[in-house]
Amino acid sequence: QVRLVESGGGLVQPGGSLTLSCAASGSIFSIYAMGWYRQAPGKQRELVADITHSGTTNYADSVKGRFTISRDSKTVYLQMNSLKPEDTAVYYCKLDYYTDYGARLDYWGQGTQVTVSS
Repeated sequence: QVRLVESGGGLVQPGGSLTLSCAASGSIFSIYAMGWYRQAPGKQRELVADITHSGTTNYADSVKGRFTISRDSKTVYLQMNSLKPEDTAVYYCKLDYYTDYGARLDYWGQGTQVTVSS
């Protein structure tokens, strides 16, 4: 069984900063990648940023230069600076991992709300 614990969401004013964290635990043999996605009301879930086991990062164009993803063992962080109202969404952590029997699976967190408003 795999567990993802997300934290760090909340209400912030435009131009402010927040840091999200997501800690993975459970039956994980190895991690291929971890990432953050977001879904705003009435919109599809979209990739915000992800980071592979080798440290390769990938960002949505809309957050480049403002957000930074990092990983420490089984915890992934998303440092969000210069937040804009359009960053308001539920942010979901995604784990892409291998089981001890060789299967590659993914697992989603339950989401954390980020609201950017004055």
